[in-house]
Amino acid sequence: MADSKPQIGLLGIMQELYDAMLPGITERQAAYARDVAQQLSDVADVHFPRPARNRADIEAIVDEFERGGMDGIMVVMLTYGPSMNATRALTRTRLPVMLANIQPERTITPEWDMGDMTYNQGIHGAQDQANLFARADISLPVITGDWHTEPFKRDFEDWARAAAAVSLWSRLKVAIFGYHMNGMGDTRVDAADMLRELGPQIDYLSPGELYRAMQAVSDGDLQALIESENAQFDVDPRLSTSQREESARFQLGIKRILDEGGYLAYSTHFGSIGDDGRFNFLPLAAASSLMAEGYGFGAEGDPCSAALVAAGHVLAGTANFTEMYAMDFYRDSILMSHMGEGNWKIARSDRKVRLIDRPLGIGALDNPPTFLFQMRPGAATIASLAPMGGSEFRLIVSEGEILDTEEMPKLEMPYGHFRPDSGVRECMNGWLRAGGTHHQVMNMGRHAERWALFCELLDIELFEV
Repeated sequence: MADSKPQIGLLGIMQELYDAMLPGITERQAAYARDVAQQLSDVADVHFPRPARNRADIEAIVDEFERGGMDGIMVVMLTYGPSMNATRALTRTRLPVMLANIQPERTITPEWDMGDMTYNQGIHGAQDQANLFARADISLPVITGDWHTEPFKRDFEDWARAAAAVSLWSRLKVAIFGYHMNGMGDTRVDAADMLRELGPQIDYLSPGELYRAMQAVSDGDLQALIESENAQFDVDPRLSTSQREESARFQLGIKRILDEGGYLAYSTHFGSIGDDGRFNFLPLAAASSLMAEGYGFGAEGDPCSAALVAAGHVLAGTANFTEMYAMDFYRDSILMSHMGEGNWKIARSDRKVRLIDRPLGIGALDNPPTFLFQMRPGAATIASLAPMGGSEFRLIVSEGEILDTEEMPKLEMPYGHFRPDSGVRECMNGWLRAGGTHHQVMNMGRHAERWALFCELLDIELFEV
């Protein structure tokens, strides 16, 4: 998911009356729209079928975008076009809509005539369309700018990625193996509320289904995965053959269930795995590698973080599941880690990721093979989806950086020091007041703007701390 481009439909609006005044204008403006699509092609696949010159055209093209699997619709006014033609199509579509307030030419010259004025008059068509959304009380992201430039392309990519993440959630299925951790309240959500308000569907699957899928893994697939790990990672010689094989069976078995069931995110709870009695250890390495493949993951039966990691892959590239473990007031940072699940694609590049034999008493099981690494230094963003009860959700976001710190030789799980831009005190005060949960998604880079667009498109609260 992290590597795929957003699929965006370009709805180019004009009207028929200009054809008699300026013969060839439709073809001319269609060429302009194709140029815009090409300019943006390295950040999204932009599909422009034809100009929309009347209500029937607009409704037909929007229907094509919906049936064609587009992630969002970028409206471009090829000339002025009356908003009444677009009213039903654009206010009823299930796809996110953005208005690109652009025009063919970047500057006005003394040579302009009435034809040039008409070719570049999209601005008042944009005002008509925007008023339509304001009157309908529908949020409409707007990007004004010179479409030839990198700033416009960056703004477009931010919106396109947010639209793709929202589109993913509209069809996302989250598999929970077993049950939610008893007593943990901040990640508990009503499945009907989440499906109705945000889109993700939560299904609870039995650990027995996982066990059967593990037993069905072929010897060839098992050995291929183990050999791949041997080539890629620094493998602890203390790991036994049986540990390596069961860990690989976990990964391949979970992947098979996810793929066959159409799930792009999942969660396991150590209690469910431990209580079942058929598993020797927890599937920590499996979670790390499946996140590296682009699946969403949340621990302890948490569907919110699993869905958010899946969205994070699409929104901002490789995503990681993590949580805040402890505060460091000397570094003004927070130690980020979890029991052992961490996406090794965000590991620092100057050290080989280790696959270790990790003693762990949680779940009263044997030592689980675990990936050990430090997070890559650099800019980073963390986010948490907080259910507030009923139809209310909010997203808490913090930008900052992963610090370049010394190793912690006694810590046998993925970790990194996150320094919030706002500082630990202000960040944590804001996080706690907003009800931010103790599970987070982390992306490398600064992506608060994309998360803000994601919230705007879903109509949920955003708290940046």
